[in-house]
Amino acid sequence: MTETIAGIRIPDSTLAQEATALVRDVENDLVYDHSRRVFLFGSLRGQRDGLDYDPELLYVGAMFHDLGLTEKYRTTDQRFEIDAANEARRFLTAHGIAEELADRVWSAIALHTTPEIPLHMAPEVALVTRGVELDVLGIDYDAVTDEQRAAVVEAHPRPDFKNRILAAFTEGLKDRPETTFGNVKADVLQHFLPGFERTDFVEVIKASKWAE
Repeated sequence: MTETIAGIRIPDSTLAQEATALVRDVENDLVYDHSRRVFLFGSLRGQRDGLDYDPELLYVGAMFHDLGLTEKYRTTDQRFEIDAANEARRFLTAHGIAEELADRVWSAIALHTTPEIPLHMAPEVALVTRGVELDVLGIDYDAVTDEQRAAVVEAHPRPDFKNRILAAFTEGLKDRPETTFGNVKADVLQHFLPGFERTDFVEVIKASKWAE
């Protein structure tokens, strides 16, 4: 049965169903509900702005974007966004999706914490970021209506979301703090990881091997 939330149809293809099952198997309710809201808010923004986007690709991008925070998919030697992006690309190519489209979803996920740049890329890339920014940061909060927000949150609640998502970020990044260099997630560890020392870009330049 097709599910519709705030006027947005949730993709129900085999690919979408298997993506949902994969995410549901490894993510808790906090991250699962957040990921679904990212899809819904991204879709609402795309609808409002008249963008021609592929709902299925947007769905996979939104659902997979935080997989790198999970115990199963996270590594300790690269950014969590790349962990998630790599898994999304593997998933899509295994389902016969063209490499170009799989790479588009990779970019959507890999760049979702990089301000501004994704908004100038393909619609699916931009809309994953739009959804994340609205749900986590409240950016462009009024780009969707009160009724739309209420419908999304009724379907996918956000109890104590601000504190709980910050805790999830900290847990997923505490074993690889160096990967947050130049990334907004360094702010999270600055607040919540005892002993964390932010890498200083200026000091990196000054300490390089160049003599001059």
